Amino acid sequence: MKKNSSVYIAGHTGLIGSALVRRFSRMSGTSLILRSHHELELTDALAVEKFFAENRPDYVILAAGKVGGIVENNRFPADFIRTNLAIQLNVINAAYQYDVKKLVFFGSSCMYPKQCSQPMPEELLLTGKPEQTSIAYAMSKLAGLEMCQAFNRQFGEKRFIPLIPNSAYGPNDNFDPDAGHVLSVLIRRFHEAKQNADQTITLWGTGKPRREFIHADDIADAVAYVFEADLTDVEFPLNLGVGKDFSIKELALAIAQVVGYRGKIEWDTSKPDGAPRKLLDSGRINALGWRATKDFEEGLNETYQWYLANAAK
Repeated sequence: MKKNSSVYIAGHTGLIGSALVRRFSRMSGTSLILRSHHELELTDALAVEKFFAENRPDYVILAAGKVGGIVENNRFPADFIRTNLAIQLNVINAAYQYDVKKLVFFGSSCMYPKQCSQPMPEELLLTGKPEQTSIAYAMSKLAGLEMCQAFNRQFGEKRFIPLIPNSAYGPNDNFDPDAGHVLSVLIRRFHEAKQNADQTITLWGTGKPRREFIHADDIADAVAYVFEADLTDVEFPLNLGVGKDFSIKELALAIAQVVGYRGKIEWDTSKPDGAPRKLLDSGRINALGWRATKDFEEGLNETYQWYLANAAK
């Protein structure tokens, strides 16, 4: 990145977006362009076009979108697909129209087929059907990925960079029991069980599915890395993972320990598990020289402390 570059972070108040703000605020000579949802409605094509015309960002990071856990994905699939498709179409098209130097688009590990060899290399995308509980969201993300690829192919460029982070966590996560993802929701569940002195806590599923978790600060570092890197010979998309996963049971035990909950954990096997495993093969971006560095135990403690100071209130 050249000095005095401007970076527009779409979705700067969210989990990944706030980590990006922290990361790029430390870069000397870089100016951030930030707009709240109230200030700029990204599903409004005319508003997005006007924003780009007036601000002309050099770099764009598309961290905005509608996200949620199994409950919300099942309940509002139309909202997930229409909102994300609209945001992606408007922002990516405006970035092309106003000559953005590089744009990062975030996909999701749920784009991969439900039944997939592990760890999952990028080549396995579109070789099978995604997990049904999140298929509307997954299809919107696959469309965004292909939009980036299509612009790059048609115009012979590598300006549109699709990254696929695995399950993100960290400060400023969403701890809502319906809208949050598994790690943040479990933090809240165990905290409230401890506060209520509950002797048992019942969690969904069997606890057997395995998930990989990457700290939002690692994701932000990866974005800064690809903005600086020569991507001429790089094949997109790029997975972002840490190379290690945990069963949901192992995750629950780790969170119980961090929170200090000493009761019994029970499992409601009548509830869905989701995909059996989602471990990413991050070999492509590792070959560029980037690796995740955040220790999971440290990140988990940090996330819980943020919850105590903010969300728990």
